[in-house]
Amino acid sequence: MLKHLRPAFSLVILMTIITGVAYPYAMTGVAKVAAPAKADGSLLAKDGQIVGSALIGQNFASDRYFWPRPSATSPNPYDPTASGGSNLGPTAAKLKDRVAGDVDKLKKTGISTPIPADAVTASGSGLDPDITPAYALAQIDRVAKARGIETGKVSDLVNAQIENRLFGFIGEPHVNVLSLNMALDALKS
Repeated sequence: MLKHLRPAFSLVILMTIITGVAYPYAMTGVAKVAAPAKADGSLLAKDGQIVGSALIGQNFASDRYFWPRPSATSPNPYDPTASGGSNLGPTAAKLKDRVAGDVDKLKKTGISTPIPADAVTASGSGLDPDITPAYALAQIDRVAKARGIETGKVSDLVNAQIENRLFGFIGEPHVNVLSLNMALDALKS
């Protein structure tokens, strides 16, 4: 019996070393050479300090900043350890109440109809860092007023931050909220 277990045990150890250690380190090394920023998590820094990742949304609640999509990670918004959808269906009363509350909140801030869908719906992961250009543009008046900046300057900033479709046909135009808010902080009134 030991004659049969020894090769099997040796193979398990060898494959663990190859697939669990050597391969991941090799792929990480290739990624760091090919796309170093992406391999490190697409981190964004301000004054040498890392402020977040371009891949994970953050909870901006102040009127001075552009707001992201709602997060489905409860009880802490944008908690990457709790990533996942809410599993609430379109007929769920809890979802309808939350969306209605979000719509009322947005109307009180001056966003008029039609309210973009991403303003009141969470993404599948609950961590989406991007919003549609329509939602970003709808927030311009609130942000400009809160900061005491001309709406034209804020509008130009939003338009400069719009990322178009990859290769002109893959995905949808979007705005990264963290990048937009960092550019907003750097904007001189």
